[in-house]
Amino acid sequence: MMNKIPRHVAIIMDGNGRWARQRGLDRVFGHREGVESVRAVFETSVELGIQYVSLFAFSEENWARPDSEVSALMSLFIKSINAERETLLKNGIHFRVLGNRARLSPELNEAIDSLDAATSAGTRMTVLIFVSYSGKWDIAQAARRMSADGGEDLEKYLVTAGVPDPDLLIRTSGEQRISNFMLWQIAYTELVFTDVLWPDFRREQYLAALEEYSLRDRRFGKVK
Repeated sequence: MMNKIPRHVAIIMDGNGRWARQRGLDRVFGHREGVESVRAVFETSVELGIQYVSLFAFSEENWARPDSEVSALMSLFIKSINAERETLLKNGIHFRVLGNRARLSPELNEAIDSLDAATSAGTRMTVLIFVSYSGKWDIAQAARRMSADGGEDLEKYLVTAGVPDPDLLIRTSGEQRISNFMLWQIAYTELVFTDVLWPDFRREQYLAALEEYSLRDRRFGKVK
């Protein structure tokens, strides 16, 4: 039994391409299978009372991938948004997308805005999908906006303004790095790395990561 449940879980979903390659499939099949892992995380999070789930879906750097893969990913985003609408509404989940959305197509932005508005009354959990995002970009755009406003609190200008910082960051696939994700926000976040590739990361693996988090002693730089 976990003695501590995080309020906000962030996940770097890594390993889709390797999962597909191990099976002799095109990378896009890994991304499609990864959608099932997203669904498992959402269901488990709602069950446990986790209030925020952030998923790093597509970084600013990912725009440099082959055009065919980028196009397939964008199509998958739109398909997933449309497919999950009723589930999100039924479970009281607010859906948001954060990042440099100026780089997204009008069709995708329209789908995002529609689902955001439709689910805005959801209070059970907030899902934050980071698309065309990088931590350095976030800090830079926040600094520009703060300077223009004559403000003093940079945190209020980040795309995550109003959202509590993650308590736990999970990265799949065995890689042990942050990859430019929420650099400001994860200053005191607990990190859990797993060798499991994202398409194989389901309820059992998620619960294991949450169990590891529950055993951590969070001091935030203080002495207990």
